Amino acid sequence: MARKVRSMQSRAAAARSWRAAYVMLLAGAAALLPLREAQAAMNFCAAPALQTSERTHADPGVKALVSNVQAHLNEQPHALAKLHTEGTLPHEGIYDQSVEAEQDLDLLRDAALAWRATSDDRFLKLVDRLLYAWVTTYQPSFNPIDETHFEGLILAYDMTASALPVKTRNAAMAFLTKLASGYIAQIDAQPRPLTGTFRNNWQSHRIKLIAMAAFTLDNRKMINAAQRLFVEHIGDNVAPDGSTIDFGERDALRYVAYDLQPLVTAALAARRHNRNWLQEKGANGATLLAALNWLVPFAMGTQTHEEFVHSNIPFDTKRREAGLPGYAGPWDPKSATELFHLAARLDGRFTPIALQLAPTPPAWLAVCLPLPAR
Repeated sequence: MARKVRSMQSRAAAARSWRAAYVMLLAGAAALLPLREAQAAMNFCAAPALQTSERTHADPGVKALVSNVQAHLNEQPHALAKLHTEGTLPHEGIYDQSVEAEQDLDLLRDAALAWRATSDDRFLKLVDRLLYAWVTTYQPSFNPIDETHFEGLILAYDMTASALPVKTRNAAMAFLTKLASGYIAQIDAQPRPLTGTFRNNWQSHRIKLIAMAAFTLDNRKMINAAQRLFVEHIGDNVAPDGSTIDFGERDALRYVAYDLQPLVTAALAARRHNRNWLQEKGANGATLLAALNWLVPFAMGTQTHEEFVHSNIPFDTKRREAGLPGYAGPWDPKSATELFHLAARLDGRFTPIALQLAPTPPAWLAVCLPLPAR
């Protein structure tokens, strides 16, 4: 009888041990689940992971970028709950404070690239510190002009997600989900056809943020929304001949470039997922490619344009009267340098134009996408 009791006790203990092990296994799986969910999937920057170590360390663009980030290794976050520069001049409101804080977002991107190029953990720690501060402090306003610089934060997360602490990863993922879903809801709540800032460059910046967040989160529903909104916007914003609504509103090539650059960035994010948005046709047959081609003669200098002469936006007059550069006189093609260097990564036919504007692209882009478009 005693042996039978001991046997039953032994079996009960074994069962308890097995249940405990099973619970621990489930807990481990649950702990790992957010890690898997928090992996970035966009892979916007092809480099420097695709470069050899020798090329990476010899490349002057990489050296310059790494050197610049090294000078900011001890930088403390300037994260704000709100940014606001849209519609204001320097020294008005929180303009100056916002511009200073936005430098964190570019530094985030550059620090992530420096980490990718060197595997130096000091750069990863800088990304972690800045990223966590921003995603736990900033409250999205859903003003795309104020928030367009968050592309730097998205790129930083995209490059470092798999190596970041769980706390930072999950906070960043929640922030990007809130940002993208909020913009999608804002646009979908508008009556059709879209008008005003839901048709001009503001919408281009909304779509950039939605697309970059959607692809890096690998959220199918958001990705489909991004593509739907991109195609709708091309039809709303670009005429079949390639001219844009912004050119009609502002009479300024400055705003054509400002309108197209976020769309090219969104298309680069989509291309990493084998989607060709460059030639996606809007309802009127317009394409992003046609809009870029429309700007080419001005970028090459074969055509010129006096800026803002017939703008119907009062703020353009205010900026001209305040003496801000670029709001009067002929358009400077070099102001489209980054646009055409990005476009060259989508289509190699834009490479000669980009190189004419500047033999080397901006440092971050030289490190992020050093390879010619294929």
